[in-house]
Amino acid sequence: MTRLGRLLLATFLATSAGGAATPASAQDAPFPVEITVDASRDEGPVRQVWRFFGADEPNYATMKDGRTTLATLGQLAPDQVYFRAHNLLTTGDGTPALKWGSTNVYTEDAQGRPVYDWTIVDRIFDTYRARGVKPYVELGFMPEALSTHPQPYQHDFRPGSGNLRTGWAYPPTSYAKWEELIFQWVRHCIARYGRAEVASWYFETWNEANLPQYYWGGTAEEFFLLHDAAVRGVRRALPDARVGGPDIAGAGDDFMTRFLDHVKRAGTPTDFLSFHAKGQPSFVPGPAGGHVRMGIDKHLKAADHEFALIGADPVFKSRPIVIGESDPEGCAACQGPANAYRNGTMYSSYTAAIFPRLQALAARRQLNLEGVLSWAFEYEDQPYFAGFRQLTSAGIDLPVMNVFKMFAMMKGRVVTSRSDHQLTVERMMADGVRATPDVGSVASADGKRLAILVWHYHDDDLPGPDADVHLQVGGLPAAFRRGATVVQYRVDHDHSNSYTAWLAMGSPIAPDDQQRAALLKAATLAGGAPQQTVQVAKNRAELRFRLPRQGVSLLVLTPG
Repeated sequence: MTRLGRLLLATFLATSAGGAATPASAQDAPFPVEITVDASRDEGPVRQVWRFFGADEPNYATMKDGRTTLATLGQLAPDQVYFRAHNLLTTGDGTPALKWGSTNVYTEDAQGRPVYDWTIVDRIFDTYRARGVKPYVELGFMPEALSTHPQPYQHDFRPGSGNLRTGWAYPPTSYAKWEELIFQWVRHCIARYGRAEVASWYFETWNEANLPQYYWGGTAEEFFLLHDAAVRGVRRALPDARVGGPDIAGAGDDFMTRFLDHVKRAGTPTDFLSFHAKGQPSFVPGPAGGHVRMGIDKHLKAADHEFALIGADPVFKSRPIVIGESDPEGCAACQGPANAYRNGTMYSSYTAAIFPRLQALAARRQLNLEGVLSWAFEYEDQPYFAGFRQLTSAGIDLPVMNVFKMFAMMKGRVVTSRSDHQLTVERMMADGVRATPDVGSVASADGKRLAILVWHYHDDDLPGPDADVHLQVGGLPAAFRRGATVVQYRVDHDHSNSYTAWLAMGSPIAPDDQQRAALLKAATLAGGAPQQTVQVAKNRAELRFRLPRQGVSLLVLTPG
């Protein structure tokens, strides 16, 4: 097969064949699942670690679908959602491309003196703030006038080809000029947004400097110099700014330990630590055309490796941690058969299953996990459901976005929840979810409101039987003595799923107004059944419901 043929096949698989979460056949009998919730057993505050997102392409934020997607994120938790973007200091006219963006903040005149222009980056941050989103500021990449290897400057990346590491990825010709650029930028942000606002942001240096073939053209020692200079620039402008790093890839190396040793020796302020963790899906050939198999075990192992390195350092063990990119695989802008999980419910159920496990891994090592950042946003003016890793397509929410809406509804205090089909994190790291499915749950209580999230996940994108869930809720407060009103929200093949609706339309390349309106309606977070009232006896209530494979359900109970 020619390269063009392989690319066309990959695109077809990404947009048509995978991720649809085909329902189980009629011959697949459901299997029983017992879930118990004790609303009286407080396990601590809900930590909304999901409130972090990001993208390679900063300029998409100011475009039509980018603004819409940011607005949706901001509405989930106003002024508590953070957005991280590459290329905030990259030279160019602001025209986006895959894995590319620019702001042109720094050039030099004929005498080599700095010229600062904040116009484009202000437009980006203004767009965030107008929609209730705060910057998680990545201090990168290198302006052309400062790069030690400036040419070629813009990379020629395309899905499946191109050289990513070009002039933007190299150390500066002058660390003093680099530090001054950061100082001037932060000082400008204070003048524009206010000191208290900027102090609420996160500031970190660069991206994945431990991957020299991609994001960093210098040595580790040169990165440490870059980081120190950047932090000095931030703190000169704002002494109480929140600074940290190193936002490295979880690559199984010792870079985190080397970074921690360096900042201790150098005395570099470090308010939080950050790294990345990714899964590794594969495409499994088969008689029906093959299917995607997720690699959730790789994701968890990558996170736990970095957790172990941080936990081994008594100086930094208690510092807040942000997993600065946490995704099923490593390239949002890449397409192909193994990435065909993205449009449908494989992505949404994976997301529901992975977040509690990352929190469990951190808790097991007594670490302070403050955030888990999903490197997913949107791709402007691309075909509908083009197979990129994103939250929306053509301005239409994908099923995964609805899981974040569910997360946002879980507030207050964590209460005890147990499922007899929830796999242990140790088993998932060892074997993935390849045999029995993972049907798990978490629950929270917020005043008189109880929220219970249940997921049904499997690594293989194949049909399977429904879970027949028997949910027993105990320890309900006195306010529930007359009964409980239950609202159930669902994300599965038939609910909250714009992709299924698009496939049912015949996968139109350009949906007309009526079709687009139907897709927008299908994309909303939907209830699986009408609101119902259940009896409460001796502070206990029982419910039964079916949960399809790769489905996620949120049940909200209030006094009835």
